[in-house]
Amino acid sequence: MNASDIADQLAASQGISKTEAKKAVDTVFAAIADAAAKGEEVSIPGFGKFKVKDTPAREGRNPSTGATIKIAAARKLGFSVAKAIKDKLNG
Repeated sequence: MNASDIADQLAASQGISKTEAKKAVDTVFAAIADAAAKGEEVSIPGFGKFKVKDTPAREGRNPSTGATIKIAAARKLGFSVAKAIKDKLNG
């Protein structure tokens, strides 16, 4: 499933045009991305939480040569699934 599929389902369930639904889906994803860029946690009750995680700089190894390389610090977006979704997945 992709964003277009979500927009199609939204349009069908809400009786709106596919264009309006696509705009709504894009707006939601943009809001989540903007909040994550600011380092904020996004919580959607019954679905889950998006959290920004900082990973420190570290040393790693190039698997083909075995040479030591430096891996830069980074920020990553993690997702924790809500209990309701876990229960739905595991019946």
